[in-house]
Amino acid sequence: MPVLEVRNIRKTFGRTEVLKGIDFSLDKGEALSVIGSSGSGKTTLLRCLNFLERPDAGSITVNGEVLLDCADASTLRESEIRRKRLHFGLVFQSFNLFPQYTALENVLLAPRLLAKENHEQFADKERLNAEARELFADIGLSDRMNNYPHQLSGGQQQRVAIARALIMHPDILCFDEPTSALDPELTGEVLKVIRKLSEQNTTMIIVTHEMEFARDVADKVIFMDGGVICEQGNPREVFSHPKEERTKQFLSRYSQN
Repeated sequence: MPVLEVRNIRKTFGRTEVLKGIDFSLDKGEALSVIGSSGSGKTTLLRCLNFLERPDAGSITVNGEVLLDCADASTLRESEIRRKRLHFGLVFQSFNLFPQYTALENVLLAPRLLAKENHEQFADKERLNAEARELFADIGLSDRMNNYPHQLSGGQQQRVAIARALIMHPDILCFDEPTSALDPELTGEVLKVIRKLSEQNTTMIIVTHEMEFARDVADKVIFMDGGVICEQGNPREVFSHPKEERTKQFLSRYSQN
């Protein structure tokens, strides 16, 4: 059974149909790269998966549980949406760390708020602190846990954002252009962390303009254009032998750079 099944996801803003029927599935431990030009619908797709946008049509199923069926989505309460959102972790382009909290406090904030919302005592404080410290070790920032965001480089902030998503144990970890806000010399340190997660069989969806990385790290690749999936398949086949003319045109621009 796939960990994620997306069926006929559609989304319109005003008169513009941004997603025109998106279908794909993802197995546990797979990494999916989503590529395409700006405005093709990639970020909107991630926002729909994470319930930051409500699709107009379609369904989202995780581990056999239908999280969203647009036929009855209007009945969802905000508390239900927050619960369903926990299946996904989203790492944004621009880090979105809270400046008044240290790196460690940023990572621990979400599990603390969740415990409070569920009227639970924060009984596992030591366990969570230990898990957070282990995550900081994994991302190479053990010595920066008590720093505030303004004391960290962009690459370090993005790695903290990855740890913040991971501590919630999402079924699927999503990245929205995780290196687009970084200087070129900082991009490598973030991609190294994502590559390590892929080697650990973390289930991921990665929206990226890093074509070489998309080809090398992913098990599957989707090329989107104009709100539809033009082509999908094995990365090396899609990159080396694209079948669709639009895919060939898009990839040719990168091969020339």
